[in-house]
Amino acid sequence: MTLQSLIKNIDQITSVDDLVAIKSCVEDSYAWIKASFDSIPVNQLVTGRAQFVDALLCHLWHLYGLDNESELALCAVGGYGRGHLQPYSDIDLLIVSKRTLKPDTQEKVSRFITLLWDIKLDVGQSVRTIKETVSLAKDDISIATNLVESRLLCGSESIFEKLWDEVNGRNSWSSKAFFSAKYDEQKRRHAKFNGTAYNLEPNIKENPGCLRDIQSIGWVAKKHFKEYDGWNLVGHGYFTEQEHSELITCRMHLWKMRCALHLVAGRSENRLLFDYQPDVAAMLGYGEEGKSSVEKMMRDFFRTVARVSELNQMLLQRFKYDMLNQSVQRTAIINEDFELLDNMISPRHENAFSSPEAILDFLNVVTNTPEVQGLSTTCIRQIRNAHRTFENAYFVERPACREKLMVLLKQPDFFNFGWDIMHQYGILQAYLPEWDAIVGMMQFDLFHAYTVDEHTHRLVKHVNYFFSKENKDFPRCGRICRNLDKPEVLYIAAIFHDIAKGRNGDHSTLGAIDVAKFCEQHDVPANDAAMISWLVENHLLMSVVAQRRDIYDPDVISEFAGAVRSHNHLNLLYTLTLADIRATNDNLWNDWKASLLRELYLMTQKALDNGLQCQVTLSERVTTHKYQAQQILHERRVSSESIDGLWARLDDDYFVRFKPTQIAWHTEEIVKAQDDWLTPDSDQLLVKANDNSAKGGTEIFLFGKDRKALFAQVASVLDSRNCSIHDAHVTVTRDGYVFDSMLVLENDGSRLTSESRIQSLEKAISTQLEKPGRSHENKRKLPRQMKQLDVPTKVRFFGVSDEATLVELEALDAPGILAKIGHAFVDTNVTLKLAKIATIGERAEDIFIVSNDAGKALTQEQQVSLKKRILFKLDQLEDITIP
Repeated sequence: MTLQSLIKNIDQITSVDDLVAIKSCVEDSYAWIKASFDSIPVNQLVTGRAQFVDALLCHLWHLYGLDNESELALCAVGGYGRGHLQPYSDIDLLIVSKRTLKPDTQEKVSRFITLLWDIKLDVGQSVRTIKETVSLAKDDISIATNLVESRLLCGSESIFEKLWDEVNGRNSWSSKAFFSAKYDEQKRRHAKFNGTAYNLEPNIKENPGCLRDIQSIGWVAKKHFKEYDGWNLVGHGYFTEQEHSELITCRMHLWKMRCALHLVAGRSENRLLFDYQPDVAAMLGYGEEGKSSVEKMMRDFFRTVARVSELNQMLLQRFKYDMLNQSVQRTAIINEDFELLDNMISPRHENAFSSPEAILDFLNVVTNTPEVQGLSTTCIRQIRNAHRTFENAYFVERPACREKLMVLLKQPDFFNFGWDIMHQYGILQAYLPEWDAIVGMMQFDLFHAYTVDEHTHRLVKHVNYFFSKENKDFPRCGRICRNLDKPEVLYIAAIFHDIAKGRNGDHSTLGAIDVAKFCEQHDVPANDAAMISWLVENHLLMSVVAQRRDIYDPDVISEFAGAVRSHNHLNLLYTLTLADIRATNDNLWNDWKASLLRELYLMTQKALDNGLQCQVTLSERVTTHKYQAQQILHERRVSSESIDGLWARLDDDYFVRFKPTQIAWHTEEIVKAQDDWLTPDSDQLLVKANDNSAKGGTEIFLFGKDRKALFAQVASVLDSRNCSIHDAHVTVTRDGYVFDSMLVLENDGSRLTSESRIQSLEKAISTQLEKPGRSHENKRKLPRQMKQLDVPTKVRFFGVSDEATLVELEALDAPGILAKIGHAFVDTNVTLKLAKIATIGERAEDIFIVSNDAGKALTQEQQVSLKKRILFKLDQLEDITIP
């Protein structure tokens, strides 16, 4: 089957009533694209699809007798107007007339459009007069843009020419106004994607560096020059021939990805979702190895969009001056190589980047010229050409380059703008082979929102923010950073923390080896090199301990403080950890994580001050917390007898964990309930929620006689209401009462801020607890993204004392998981003492500290039984996706 035969088959259709024949033609066109995908260049598929639709529309137009209407024209607009159509892209049509259509003509047009819908073409159509079209285009940049690329399919040439003259006439958008509108539109579009294309489910059409950025160049140029061919930009001096060819190559790559995506999805889909990535990778020839193939495809994609972004930025900046009639103003001469033109740094001659050393010297100039706000078109072009010229060897192999890089790394000001340039224009990639290996490297999970290199770039920027005077959000990190004698220690650790990702082995260990080599090459003093290497090797330690261990256990604090060893290690690790979490995912950082890190930092600091005598540290904490809580309670007129009576039932562990304000709140509420209705013979449970007691989120606490499945019941209610438990502590008093405290957040990690929502949760839990042993029916379903990710369930056991066992669970974070685990504990006579709940993207990584019904650590037999029960319960979770 060929394109010519497809078009020839259209001519065989003799009636608009022959739906079978028309639909058959349409289906054949899709079959042709699929069959030809590997054998025909994608530009021929994209233009061929448009040619087929042209022929079909014109033939149907003719069969309806619409070509007999002398003042009516059928026009292609938008992407279709360019003569480009992806398999399932919208077919944008404008049916334009000189005056309002007569009823019989309007009927024919209506039937024509209805037929297009009936044969499953995704048509977007407008039926307007010339006057209406011109009027709408004046006020709507989207309509004006569509018309810039309009072409006549069939009908009246004079009507189309009249329309063309009007929309390009004196009263239409000027080149200046059109450019300004499209430039602002692009900035808004980029902002929706956080200014980066390095998202793991990118939109091939809309992301920065993708097809819209290429189209923006075309729209502006076509409006300005009236007829657009890419070579015109070369002829006008906007592009070199090499740059034009590079842009076409990038467009072909993105076209092919988009074409494959449409074919895999079977519809107009521009988001490269996890669901489609393996099949798209296979279609594009990356193999069928699943994750490995996807990573190869995405690396090529991210490198392509980086090139498009450079070319787009370079060209639109040049357009900005020409189309806005702005003359370049020299702000200052910096040195013999560079000057400032409207605060954009620009080379003064053609050999400003004559060597790798010169490129690093340029970054030093930028660092020491705070007036620099950007790079001129000439500067971007010369940098792009320069580092391609020197790509036969990495810059790190040149001693002079190593000296110059260290000069940069010792200046926090370098990381304001110079670091952005180094990352964006591939200079660090040209410098360091280890960095080159992570450029565009995808992280195949829902935890990391960016590629490895983009994540690291953002982490370094977060570290740099800590150094700045503008930092009002993280005062502790600010104090740490501003007191550093050698800021390069922290910056180098930040650059290398994930540099070994994607290799076989622990990336922290391998990264420590890489950075040790780097330090040796760059003459970093031995003590500094040891600190940097330690930070890289342990960059996950503080996050893991804070989120997955019981930080109020003296043994945990002692072990962590022993690993940290000094205040300097602690300070640097705290700063690096905080920046790492914030740079991983824009939605990951919240008050709860901040409070965990802060608590761990402060307790470790105190332990180091006490010579690692952690029990002493915690005993001081008990005394302080009791005293401060008593002061609050006395102000609220709670009697000392009531306070002492309740506190005598609680162990010191309770007073270590909770802050004085929390202890006071718990005590006051329990004393009130005991004075009112919570009598010794009552089976009811006190349930209270408070958004102010804990800094990290909403605290829910329960008090009353112990009962089975309590945790499971509460977890089921919270999960069904799109809330998540992040921390849970269970205390059983000396007289058999249970005290449960849970810290709760919304499922997206944000706080519960509505008082009515908090009260509603409190009431729902109370209602559920009136049904002993039963969990709330959970109707939430597994999100679409999670279904594509393989997370095997793992259950591990660790002894923590003679009285308790630590259970570590890793599983897919499916709805209802905590309730199922809670019931598994009940089924195997296991008592929950502590829960640390962490959701890492699609993975639940939870810690439970439990004991058996005798109050002792689980035996080997009990561990096996519990593991089997957990696996059985989790297998019951529904595996149904939601869109």
